[in-house]
Amino acid sequence: MTTASPRPPEGRYGRSSDARSDHRLKLVAAVLGTLLLAAVAYFGYHYVGQSRISAEIIKYDFTENAVKVHLEVRKDSGASGYCTIRSQAESGAEVGRADFRFDGDATRIDQVVTLRTTSQGTTAQLLGCHAD
Repeated sequence: MTTASPRPPEGRYGRSSDARSDHRLKLVAAVLGTLLLAAVAYFGYHYVGQSRISAEIIKYDFTENAVKVHLEVRKDSGASGYCTIRSQAESGAEVGRADFRFDGDATRIDQVVTLRTTSQGTTAQLLGCHAD
């Protein structure tokens, strides 16, 4: 009498595992996990690792060919960068645009800058700030 180990009937408990498809599934999961980790590291570095500079226009005054803009700039200590400001005429045409640079160790800077315009401006708009 031979003793064979009992085996369940075929198909009774689902498909038998296919080692090849399991290996392929594990490989795909590892590649996708690595890509996800790389994306998180990339965006984390650009969010946390880079210096930031931001500003806010407090007030502005117009003359015939210039706009005086009072800016409040916030930045990391020792960071440098620039903020871009533009002015538009009543018609919506751009009459002036300039970059204003901010350097030094101060983390908060209150400064009045003068934007020269080609004609009378009616707005002062902060387009954005960029760190070097």
